[in-house]
Amino acid sequence: MSAIPKYLPHYTLADYALWQGDWELWQGVPVAMTPSPFGRHQWIAGQIVRQFSNSLDANCDDCFVLIETDWIVSEDTVVRPDIAIVCGPFPERHIVEPPRLIVEVLSPSTEEKDRTAKLELYAAQSVEFYLLVDPIGKCIEAFERVATTGKYVAMPATDMLAFGLGSNCVARLDLRSLFRV
Repeated sequence: MSAIPKYLPHYTLADYALWQGDWELWQGVPVAMTPSPFGRHQWIAGQIVRQFSNSLDANCDDCFVLIETDWIVSEDTVVRPDIAIVCGPFPERHIVEPPRLIVEVLSPSTEEKDRTAKLELYAAQSVEFYLLVDPIGKCIEAFERVATTGKYVAMPATDMLAFGLGSNCVARLDLRSLFRV
């Protein structure tokens, strides 16, 4: 066994608050964010935000769609989902409670982390719905967390997805219009 891990620094939220640039913090380890995404990635993210916002505006006063907002998971873990839906009091700064739904739009540089580390983190933190959107393959994988196991199961693939977020709040996503570019 190597002695190197005991010499690795362990950063906290206080350290994170002082950093310049774009970072996430994973169990005390800083992770540099990739450069800003390309056009297709951003266009699809914008379409998802628009569709979710429109559907929530029609039936819900309690849930909000946020774009690239830091979620402070713990004292040593901060992540920045592409899109998050939070319910309850509007977060004035960072997200501090688990979002009800998170979307990550895949890119070659983030796909591995989105499919593994973030999937595990979000399930462990009780995020009810997790969506992986592939702008190149023009497909979406939607997962719902099973409360009894704490694990995600794949949701059936349909042209229209609806996510019940409680108290009459439903976020809808029409996949037919999502991948038109």
